[in-house]
Amino acid sequence: MTGIRERLRDPGQVRRLAYAAVALIIAAVVTTVEGGVSVPAGWAWLVLPVGLGAMALRPRYRTLIFAVCAGFVAIVSTGESVQLGLAAAGLVFVSVCEDLARHPWLGWVGGLIGAAGAFTMELGLNGRGLYEQPFFFVTAGYLLAILLRSWSHGYALSRETDELRGQAIWLEQRTNLARELHDVVGHHVTAMVVQAEAGQLNEDPGAALRAVADSGRTALSELDALVVHLRDPSAAIALSASPRLFDIDELLAQPLRQQGVTVRVELDPEPGLDEIGVLTAYRIAQEALTNISRHAKATAVWVELVRIGDYARLRVSDDGIGMPRAPTSGSGLLGIGERVLAHGGSWELSQRPGGGTMVQANLPVANT
Repeated sequence: MTGIRERLRDPGQVRRLAYAAVALIIAAVVTTVEGGVSVPAGWAWLVLPVGLGAMALRPRYRTLIFAVCAGFVAIVSTGESVQLGLAAAGLVFVSVCEDLARHPWLGWVGGLIGAAGAFTMELGLNGRGLYEQPFFFVTAGYLLAILLRSWSHGYALSRETDELRGQAIWLEQRTNLARELHDVVGHHVTAMVVQAEAGQLNEDPGAALRAVADSGRTALSELDALVVHLRDPSAAIALSASPRLFDIDELLAQPLRQQGVTVRVELDPEPGLDEIGVLTAYRIAQEALTNISRHAKATAVWVELVRIGDYARLRVSDDGIGMPRAPTSGSGLLGIGERVLAHGGSWELSQRPGGGTMVQANLPVANT
């Protein structure tokens, strides 16, 4: 039963089953007609070899041939051979199903022309009563074909939507991973460079080497955690330890202080941020401080996180050389924008009054 259900969910399988049923109906009808048709009964048999031969042609030719066959079967039928209407309905069904046009009409029009011809001959030439059954059969075949086409199209759209949704999730995961790699590894490598340069002027180079080694081990640990996600994309990105806000002062500010830069950190004890908000604020501060360490040539840096109404405002500013004349949006700034947008906030990079640069982000507080 499970195998049958799976087949019935596949439009291709359903279409093949429908074609087989239609072929049996057409063969049973035309081969059992012995009289009551407007032409010799044997002529109705012609639709069988013609239909089989049409299946070897291109779809547009198949559509035309089945439409002509539907019209032929309908026009030769009479009130005494009304069962031929089933064959006409089946031929219209196949013609419409095989039609590649967005709005298929050829099979239905062919059947209607045949039905109109049968109606005219039955009424005018033979002087008999109304013979409207072919119209119903032709319309039924057309509607069934449209129903199958619509279902097949909806199924294809559903499959495509699922594939696109999977690709979107995959791209989002890769974007998150790229952002984490840049922020985590980039920060630690910057810290290692700063510590190594400071060690050249320090009276205790061994302490600098130990600091470099500690940063390297931390970077490797974080990198290993991210590589797990590369091996298993369904796994959540998890670092060895979730950052805390006071780590901004205790960890992120240290490379700058080792360069002789004065760093002042003021953090609201209750900024109203949830775990994701804390991570977002931490990563923004991390990127801003890393950029200052690399490019700003600052002597003083200020980090401020304060709650203002429904938002927590994070501001990282310095007294360095200021923004470049032609600022570029690198991976770090792009990552800041992505994080803030994902959290529903806003941010800006601007010139600091008095000189230097300022990164400011407004993050919505968690609902309480």
